[in-house]
Amino acid sequence: GSFPWGWTSAEFETWIGDLRKTKRALSTVRSYELSVRSFLSYACDPAYGWAEACLKRFGTHPIQICTETNLAVHASDNEGRPTRRSLTRIECQALFDAADDRAETVRGAVAPGLRTYGWGLRRRELLMLENHDFGSNPSAPEFGEFGVCQVRFGKATKGSPPRRRGVLTVMGWSVDVIGEWVNEVWPHYRQPGQRGLWPSERGPRVSEDRLNAAFLTAATAAELPSGLSPRCLRHSYVTHLIEDGYDALFVQQQVGHSHAATLAIYTSVSSDFRTRMLRASLDRSVGEAGDKKGER
Repeated sequence: GSFPWGWTSAEFETWIGDLRKTKRALSTVRSYELSVRSFLSYACDPAYGWAEACLKRFGTHPIQICTETNLAVHASDNEGRPTRRSLTRIECQALFDAADDRAETVRGAVAPGLRTYGWGLRRRELLMLENHDFGSNPSAPEFGEFGVCQVRFGKATKGSPPRRRGVLTVMGWSVDVIGEWVNEVWPHYRQPGQRGLWPSERGPRVSEDRLNAAFLTAATAAELPSGLSPRCLRHSYVTHLIEDGYDALFVQQQVGHSHAATLAIYTSVSSDFRTRMLRASLDRSVGEAGDKKGER
């Protein structure tokens, strides 16, 4: 019932407690905290004279109520929910099969939309795709007109416009799926003049909520664990490329991560992959030791 500049520390902590009760993500709660702290830092800064003006006009003045003792602590590199993880290849196939089975009831767009996992896109990057965003890659002519996916609405840094990047096609099956959709199905769903690849009955593009709901329905039908979201497909893309032997820097550039540490968070290779890497390392070490012994 009052504005933040009139709150006490106790009222601020009560508000934060209420946010946590609604199961908001810790990073979201922290962003709210930092917004209040930043505003009060501005309001209390003597350089602007707000404190003196408020005292003169209202008989009181703002104070900083956000301190290190009542702010959420950033103590972990990854604050994502534990349920978020990459899918195994078997789980991915089960998810796609479940989406394919429901293609008629969801107007056909969800199955190929989920299969764009083959380019590791974020949800907004996926939903903003248009037919002309795909092009050929002279170095990989076998992928035809879908050798490169030009992402125009990549995640922006603070205060900057969306970042662009080109994502090279690496999975041949993804070309078959997107090619069938673009050339055979999509023309019958879109309205005249609309170029968005995932149209809805109300507009040129489906919403993120619609995509999330469709993913949840397909995941439930595939009997996947609860707590997963479409982002797990991005985790799966990173993990599967690493397991297939692609260079980590290449994968980082594919998904548009600025730092290798972020890529590491997305990578959760299987125990089978780690076992194979260990076996290969041991065999290589034994072989090198044998060669040196032979030289002596």
